Amino acid sequence: MAQKTKSAVAKISKPQVIRAVAPLRAWVSRVRAKGETVALVPTMGALHKGHLALVRLARRRADHVVVSIFVNPTQFGPTEDFSSYPRTWDADIAALSQLSVDAIWAPNIASMYPEGFATRIVPGGPAIAGLEDKFRPHFFGGVCTVVAKLLLQVAPDFATFGEKDYQQLKVVTAMARDLDIPTKIIGLPTVRERDGLAMSSRNAYLSADERTIAPTLYRLLQECAAQLKIGQSLAELLGEGEAEIERAGFSVDYLEARHAETLAKIATIADGPVRLLVAAKLGRTRLIDNVAV
Repeated sequence: MAQKTKSAVAKISKPQVIRAVAPLRAWVSRVRAKGETVALVPTMGALHKGHLALVRLARRRADHVVVSIFVNPTQFGPTEDFSSYPRTWDADIAALSQLSVDAIWAPNIASMYPEGFATRIVPGGPAIAGLEDKFRPHFFGGVCTVVAKLLLQVAPDFATFGEKDYQQLKVVTAMARDLDIPTKIIGLPTVRERDGLAMSSRNAYLSADERTIAPTLYRLLQECAAQLKIGQSLAELLGEGEAEIERAGFSVDYLEARHAETLAKIATIADGPVRLLVAAKLGRTRLIDNVAV
């Protein structure tokens, strides 16, 4: 019994918090010297069950797990919510301790973007597909720049990303491939609430009434996917789906069917594999989701 108690205590020991590149690289070097592997889970904190699922996936894939917590200012536009983005450090540490995370990489803005910082990545391919990039043109440049820095700083064997941010997953995968960054990018299917709402840090912005409406996005995506499989016209279906989302109280940015790998536009599902993607605002909260067809 004493041995079991000791193991239980060990499992909830706090991760090592690292805040500068030199000690981070020293930590990685010690791990590498033992021939052990490292996985990275990049986050902006405000961790929810979706993030924790990514951590569990990383734990299965590697001997050691590093979770980065950095709210990246370069992926927020001038009218977006950088200052109000939820920051829940104590809760995040507690959750990661429960999952036996080895280290937390938590640099400050000055460490990531020091005075004189002048190099940024300008991604193409899936980053200019006319989806998120149409409404947030700054976004993927900021994402690629910070993710490239994280991958070079940690030098992980694997990095895990959620499929909820599907375009981001494809952009990061292409960036690592194109820049010969030797990290395997692994996607995890979207983690959902019981009613189907995709888990997101921004769900905290929803009012009680909006929260009851929000799962409509996933339900409609499922219905559209089912109708496409039995041969309904793509253009007609997307038009009807967008109208129904609007009637539910959303303001739709896009509802699109795209090639699942390239995110190129398609005319029919025969051009697939196909991914349905949606982005819509409910009150002041912008939600995104996607499903495979």
